[in-house]
Amino acid sequence: MTQTIAPRVRTLVLLLLAAACALLAGAGPASAHAALTGSDPREGAVVDKAPAQVSLTFSESVSMDDDSLRVLDPKGKRVDDGKPSGTGGTTYSVKLHAGLPDGTYTVTYQVVSADSHPVSGAYTFSVGAPSETSVTVSGQGAGGGFVGGLYGVGRYVSYAGFAVLVGGAAFVLACWPRGSGVRVVQRFVVSGWLSLTAATLLLLLLRGSYTGSGKVADVFDLGLLGEVLQTKAGAALVSRLLLLAAAALFIAVLFGAYDKRKDEEKRDLTFGLAVGGSVVAVGLAATWAMSEHASVGLQAGLAMPVDVVHLIAVATWLGGLTALLVALYRGPADTPVPGLAVSRFSRVAFSSVIALVVTGTYQSWRQLGSWTAFTDTRYGQLLLVKIGLVAVLVGVAYFSRRWTAQLAAATPVAGASAARRAEKGAGKASTKASTKAASKTSGNASTKAASKASGNTSANASTKAASKASGNAGTEASGNAKVAEKASGTAKGTGGSPRAAQLARQRAAVDAARQKRQRDADPNRFGLRRSVLAEAGIAVVLLVVTTVLTQTEPGRTEEEAKAAGTSSVGNSAPATGAVTLDMPFDTGSQNGKGVVRVELDPARVGANDLHLYVERPDGTAFDIPEVKVALTQKAKNIGPLPVAPDHITTGHWSASGVQIPMAGDWEVAVTVRTSDIDQVTISKNTQIG
Repeated sequence: MTQTIAPRVRTLVLLLLAAACALLAGAGPASAHAALTGSDPREGAVVDKAPAQVSLTFSESVSMDDDSLRVLDPKGKRVDDGKPSGTGGTTYSVKLHAGLPDGTYTVTYQVVSADSHPVSGAYTFSVGAPSETSVTVSGQGAGGGFVGGLYGVGRYVSYAGFAVLVGGAAFVLACWPRGSGVRVVQRFVVSGWLSLTAATLLLLLLRGSYTGSGKVADVFDLGLLGEVLQTKAGAALVSRLLLLAAAALFIAVLFGAYDKRKDEEKRDLTFGLAVGGSVVAVGLAATWAMSEHASVGLQAGLAMPVDVVHLIAVATWLGGLTALLVALYRGPADTPVPGLAVSRFSRVAFSSVIALVVTGTYQSWRQLGSWTAFTDTRYGQLLLVKIGLVAVLVGVAYFSRRWTAQLAAATPVAGASAARRAEKGAGKASTKASTKAASKTSGNASTKAASKASGNTSANASTKAASKASGNAGTEASGNAKVAEKASGTAKGTGGSPRAAQLARQRAAVDAARQKRQRDADPNRFGLRRSVLAEAGIAVVLLVVTTVLTQTEPGRTEEEAKAAGTSSVGNSAPATGAVTLDMPFDTGSQNGKGVVRVELDPARVGANDLHLYVERPDGTAFDIPEVKVALTQKAKNIGPLPVAPDHITTGHWSASGVQIPMAGDWEVAVTVRTSDIDQVTISKNTQIG
């Protein structure tokens, strides 16, 4: 049976790594968590004269420097004064040079949101009339490139290290105190500490370049590092390093003084370690809660402690589960994980799941805000994947609990069987030794003397044989070590023969392998190992999805940005429900400038009346050879729906019964032809109720 375990383990591990890599590849750079909800001038707007300033409004407060908000003319020359300022909460502006000529201007921004994620973007507006522009905006957003990818890896490693450190230590203290002396468990917890420390240092060094230029050379800029230390994210990373120093002391005591004490002496130290470890774990979790999603937005004062509980519950469950898996597969044969320890962890894991459900429900409501956000936003879709993984993980855990109960029930029976085998072996050894001694003595003395000698020899041999048999049955691993030590001592006593020492080591290795085979042959333990391995595999994917969620724009923010963007591009009349859209145009020909006004009434699903007016820049109506209208809803892939209005009078076209099949954000595109070869298509979005 044990020969088939390793291939299965390798296959499952490879599948899990492939799934994790697929999720990592699809994660991409960090999404913007502060969305641009408005601008003045608006995107694509054509204004009559150059504005005195450009203003941007975000969904939450952001931090910026002199280069965060730039305005470029058609030749790519900067025309702002380079001193952006906040004009009220979430609105920021930069003054423009006076006397700007007509043409198309490009606005670029790169800021850092309050939850520490970089936000970047660009749009254009025109003064007088649109023109050609030589400005090209890089497709790489903030947080992208090599530095962004490396920063993302650091985030994944830091979350994994936190789970291993906190979950592994909790498993030892709460479930298996004897595990503090098991080398593989020690290495597991220490690896979590090392991973978290290394990842934190990496994130601190990369932070300045990650939120700024994205250049590798800026990673080693000490001046930039000094600026990072003054930010909320930088302070959180430094605090994490200080707490990791305290965690190092905790690990030293856990695997040092604690391990060397006897079981009855560990109680007081267990309480102290539990309190100290809890304080450090809460502090480490708070470094994420105080600098990311939970620190901004709705009910931040309540969201941060909820986020701390959520992170610790995840680490206790997933990290403890991985520690159990390591102990089951890599633990020494002479120190197997007892059924009682597995039962304790089962209760701890169940409590963690309850905490996850409660805190996760609150976080979902806070970050989504509506049921439609589950399917209409990327955050909601990822959250559905996470919920599904948790459900599967709980289902697999149910089978683990069944194996745990069977293992715990089988442990006393196994102990009784070992005792009976020891007693039986002692009796056989006693009888055999008595018979042999009696036979040997009767050949050299009288029958009476032989009986006496036989009795004495029988008693001595019986005692020795019984003791030896009992020792082998009760503590096989200890016996193996003594055999090796005795053989080695014998080799030294006979002149220190290397061959004898080698034989002793080989004999001990064979005995250890035999013990491991006997341990793994237990069907209850084998079933538990398989179910725990499946749990750990799903947990790896769950941890990846959770990390991606922390880098994704919350659904509530995304929907608010869409709503704000829709309201900024269309003007509606609340009394009648009609929508009026003014769209300047310029076909480039003589008398090719003007304004198209589109009126849609009542701007509701179903039949609507459409009126279209064409005016010169001075406001007088005039006719053009052709005008066409098309309606498109890009979000649902509906359209374009063509509308052919009838000419009514000078500068006036109309169409009745225009059918709009669905509510939502619709694009109204108007094609204006002012001559046989000169035409242009202009568009605006509006909300249809």
